[in-house]
Amino acid sequence: MSLLYSWLTANDALSMSTSVVLVVTSFFTSMMTATLGIGGGVLLLAVMAGTVPVSALIPVHGLVQLGSNGNRALMTAKHIDWTMLKYFSLGAIVGAFLASFIVVQLSLVIIQFAVAAFILFLVWGSKPKAQEMRPAGRTLAGLVTTLVSMFVGATGPLVAAFVHRNNYSKMQITGTFASCMTLQHGLKAFVFTFVGFSFAQWAGLIIIMIASGALGTFFGLKVLKRVPADKFMLAFKIVVTLLALRLLWQAFSTLFPAVI
Repeated sequence: MSLLYSWLTANDALSMSTSVVLVVTSFFTSMMTATLGIGGGVLLLAVMAGTVPVSALIPVHGLVQLGSNGNRALMTAKHIDWTMLKYFSLGAIVGAFLASFIVVQLSLVIIQFAVAAFILFLVWGSKPKAQEMRPAGRTLAGLVTTLVSMFVGATGPLVAAFVHRNNYSKMQITGTFASCMTLQHGLKAFVFTFVGFSFAQWAGLIIIMIASGALGTFFGLKVLKRVPADKFMLAFKIVVTLLALRLLWQAFSTLFPAVI
């Protein structure tokens, strides 16, 4: 029992009630992402931002999301566009490398405006007549989204917008998006480990949140199979749009704090 308490509270870094909230939130946000295709990662980040120490927020969230997306990718493996993932991976590796050189040169507000506008264009703009993005476009998607992830944090909406451009079915969107995000969060985990962040204190809580998220993903995919394709696509576009508008709100709040 004492071991479980230690795991849940990250060696007393959090209260037991806070940890339980995070575990439950991991379940529901994973179910949300599995059902709607997007949104859970950003919502989990928002909840964790008010409870987890700033120094541990991004690495812990990233590792939990690595597990959540990895579980979802495994459960939908037969629907993944492996060619998309291959080219996305090439760009993602380059993007992670480039980020270390330009991270201090860009304004967060500019990034938020640019990313939000780009998401809205990708989701609501005209679709390419070809049935899939070209290899160069897929590689660029990996590079850009991984690069931006070092500034914005949760880049799920941007990756989802790129995936949406491929005119996939609802299961292909869910599977391919999950595999791309698994790769991206894996790169983040590697970078944070490389720069010296110790996951040991948080390992127990992370494992329990990943297990809770796996359960949420299982139930969410059950719901997804019952959702009509057209309703899924509409819900997906609406949720991604709301997340883009949230980025715009954050940017405006930074520029005009007295007004907003």
